[in-house]
Amino acid sequence: MARLPRLTLAGHVHHIIQRGNNGQAVFVDTADYQRMLELLRQQAQACQVAVHGYVLMPNHFHVLATPQEDTGLARMMQALGRSYVRYFNQRHQRSGTLWEGRYRCTVLQPERYVLPCMVYIDLNPVRAGLCQQAQDYAWSSYGHYSGARADPLVSAHPQAWALGNTPFAREARYAELVQSGVDSASQAALTDAALRGWALGDAQFVANLQKLTPRRVSKGQAGRPLASKTP
Repeated sequence: MARLPRLTLAGHVHHIIQRGNNGQAVFVDTADYQRMLELLRQQAQACQVAVHGYVLMPNHFHVLATPQEDTGLARMMQALGRSYVRYFNQRHQRSGTLWEGRYRCTVLQPERYVLPCMVYIDLNPVRAGLCQQAQDYAWSSYGHYSGARADPLVSAHPQAWALGNTPFAREARYAELVQSGVDSASQAALTDAALRGWALGDAQFVANLQKLTPRRVSKGQAGRPLASKTP
């Protein structure tokens, strides 16, 4: 069976996962993490992609982002991947592939899943045993949303702005959300949707999304996909 193209749509928020080949490390030290963040900032700006959240783990990374154009996300990830591999191979005197195939991604219903996905992303290092609390990990967007630092890479999603009327209120509320965590069902849904490429949202969201693309957006659909509408 032919592999489905990635589901990427302008103006919609996407959860992206890129893993190292065979679980190998893609970040060895501070310089590697810093280089990836700088490359991500450069390519997001060049490709007109708003990055809402991220976490860099030793052998993979997550990004939550909204492209302004349908091709923006693919262009950003392709340029980012190639640039970082060149840097990593040269610096660590290695050759060959670094990534586990192509990146995975899906579209999320913002009202239901943007904040849970942000929390899920920021708690990755805690779940992996790399730190005890999200604020103890340097390579995620948690510091930006908690008020610990201003991150030039991050562009807050409207769902994050809606957490409070002042920066202090938003920061405190977001810290509370992270402290509360994400339930196991939502965590599993976020992971599965990104890895399999199916849209994550309620039935109406998925139905509306399907009208925008000929690519099937959910596993449960039968028959031929709907044709995309002409603007």
